[in-house]
Amino acid sequence: MILQPLRLTPADDIPAPLLTELTALYASQRDFHALSGDFPDPDDIRPQQVATALAAESAHPEAEVLLALDAGRLTGIAITLAHHPDPADPDPWIGLLMVDAGLRRQGHGRRLVSLVEDRFRGAGRTAVRLAVLENNPRALAFWTALGYETIDHRRERERGRPCTVLRRALR
Repeated sequence: MILQPLRLTPADDIPAPLLTELTALYASQRDFHALSGDFPDPDDIRPQQVATALAAESAHPEAEVLLALDAGRLTGIAITLAHHPDPADPDPWIGLLMVDAGLRRQGHGRRLVSLVEDRFRGAGRTAVRLAVLENNPRALAFWTALGYETIDHRRERERGRPCTVLRRALR
């Protein structure tokens, strides 16, 4: 598996074939989208909705959208944030980590997390944080199994949803 930054066209568009793959990836995670409410209808996720969401993420100067490719196939996506808006928070964040649901329980998520952590280590970062929606016990179990520890419970900044904040030291 390799990570490749999302490259938008000069007009900030996602090339059509890649957008088709990304839409399929997002649609495969119907249960997550039903929990998160990020899309109006988790059973009908459309390319323009995915493009709009990723353009908004890419517009943030501290964010990076990373595509996980395995044997040339899009298997997942990670969205990272180099610095949290709270100046008291010294760590980078994983804002989203999603793997094609058809590949669940095959190690793709663990490999993707490892590659993201390696990028942060390479940048001299010593820890990483993320937030898991309180109504997502499957995600909480995944992250704690990887060694992430709960450090806080709070509402997310943008939509006010209750979250568990986790942190892992990078050794």
